[in-house]
Amino acid sequence: MFYWLVKNLILGPILIRVFRPWVKGLENLPATGSAILASNHLSFIDSVFLPLVLKRPVVFLAKSEYFTGKGIKGRFVRWFFTASGQLPIDRSGGKASEDALNTGIAVLATGKLLGIYPEGTRSPDGKMYRGRTGIARMALEARVPVIPVAMIDTEKAMPIGARLPKVQRIGVVFGRPLEFSRFEGYENDRFVLRAITDEIMHELLGLSGQEYVDQYASSRRSRALPPSR
Repeated sequence: MFYWLVKNLILGPILIRVFRPWVKGLENLPATGSAILASNHLSFIDSVFLPLVLKRPVVFLAKSEYFTGKGIKGRFVRWFFTASGQLPIDRSGGKASEDALNTGIAVLATGKLLGIYPEGTRSPDGKMYRGRTGIARMALEARVPVIPVAMIDTEKAMPIGARLPKVQRIGVVFGRPLEFSRFEGYENDRFVLRAITDEIMHELLGLSGQEYVDQYASSRRSRALPPSR
């Protein structure tokens, strides 16, 4: 109920009127049943506008840091992510990564739409980076289709580091569903998982028109950070 109120009566109508998002490919979304929405990740507001343009609710797996912030901003971010139905996950690797995968599979088992950013983090420069294979494991184990989603110009509306978004028309493009039932039984084959992930990223490239970089975005971002003193 809280999710519905925030989306349809509180923030949703205002954001739709101000940013006027355009949408293509809504016919590719299933009316019922589970699916993974695999989106590129350009801006913090991707998690706002992707569910906003859909009638069905979307559950995102969000990094746990969004739920532990301090001060007024931290409380607002925590409230927003909780209100919009997002689940905190630990991305530190090892058992935490396995727990995150299991959380996603559990969401899909309830018949919901699960939103995932295969790149693992926001693009530091507007380019598309190599996908993480967790999405492939989820798709195979949950036996659900993957729908590629391209967010367009959200990084112009709210670049990394910006405190507030500026008015900029953005777009959301939904691609055709991708089925991977032919790989059933290969959930633990790393070569199969990489092939599936690369296929998803290839579809995303076609929808978004971004330049591709064959490395992980987290690696590029860590090298871009200034040295600590």
